[in-house]
Amino acid sequence: MKAVLQRVAEASVDLQGQTIAAIGSGLVVLVCAEKSDGEAEADFFARKIANMRLFADAEGKTNLSLLDVAGEALVISQFTLAADWRKGNRPSFSAAADPATAERLYDYFCGKLAAEGVPVKKGRFRSHMRVNLVNDGPVTIWMDGGEK
Repeated sequence: MKAVLQRVAEASVDLQGQTIAAIGSGLVVLVCAEKSDGEAEADFFARKIANMRLFADAEGKTNLSLLDVAGEALVISQFTLAADWRKGNRPSFSAAADPATAERLYDYFCGKLAAEGVPVKKGRFRSHMRVNLVNDGPVTIWMDGGEK
């Protein structure tokens, strides 16, 4: 599994000119299921994302989690995170999970993140969307792989 987290002041996703989801302060989570992924990876990512300390405390130190600040998550499925760009000029996405598996794991991940206590808004799977965000920091975290 792969994910990119971006700390935001606000974010939204538009589909065909209509806003389908929006959040205030929190995280935009771009998530990709790969062929070898299952529920264990999604569980691990949900737990880590909910509890990762990416927000400033009263002293300005990055000591608070999404749960601590009552932040929201806007979760967008993004299979292009599986890109292998090393050979040639056209990236290969062969490491990405097949669409049915990826959608199941995307929905499962969103449910697990919500079960951790994070309000979750979603993009629409397999749709061309416009993701709008105001980076806060900026803070961007790349997550790759499972529990170590």
